[in-house]
Amino acid sequence: MSSLSRRKVPIVNNSMNCYTDSMVPQGKIIFVRNFIFGVEDSLVSTLGFLAGIAVAGIATRELVTSGIVLILVEAFSMGVGSFLSEESAEEVEEHREVPMKKPLDAAAIMFFSYIFAGLIPLGPYVIFPRDTAFWTSIGLSLFALWSLGFFRGKISAINPFKSGLRILVVGGCAMAIGALIGGLLGNR
Repeated sequence: MSSLSRRKVPIVNNSMNCYTDSMVPQGKIIFVRNFIFGVEDSLVSTLGFLAGIAVAGIATRELVTSGIVLILVEAFSMGVGSFLSEESAEEVEEHREVPMKKPLDAAAIMFFSYIFAGLIPLGPYVIFPRDTAFWTSIGLSLFALWSLGFFRGKISAINPFKSGLRILVVGGCAMAIGALIGGLLGNR
C-alpha cells in the first residue's frame, strides 16, 4: 500500500455503515498516533499530578517547579519511548534496519505535543491564585481532552462529538485518580 493511500474507516453516524476515505493519509498516521498519545498522556498525567499535589497542600511555588520538572522529564521519556517503539515497529514490518527519519519524527512529535499539552494544566498556577488555578486547570484540561477527541473524530471520519466525549470521560477518570490519591495522602 502506498504511503499516500488512505485507509477505509466506517462512519459512525452513517446508518448504512458505508466506508469512506479517512482524512489522514497512511503516511501521516505516525503523526496522528504520536500527537494524540502525547497530548492525552500529558494532559492526564500533568493534571492528575498537579491536582494531587495541590489537594495534598504543596505550596504553589513547589507545585509549579514540580510541574515543570514532570513535564520536561516525561516529554523526554515519552519521546525516547516513541522513537524506540516506532523504530522497532518499522524494523519488524521491514525485516531490516530502517532509516531513523520516521522514528525521529515520531519522537519529536511526542516530545513537543507533551510539552505543549502539559502547559495547559500548569499555566493557571502561574497566572491565578491557587484556588482559582485549581479549578481553571481542571476546566481547561477537560476542555482540551474533549477538543482532542473532537479533532480525532474529525480526522478519523467518526462522530467527533462521541470521540470527544470518549476521551473526556476516560481521561477525566484518570485525572480524578491523582486528585483522590493526593487528597488521601495529604490529609495524613
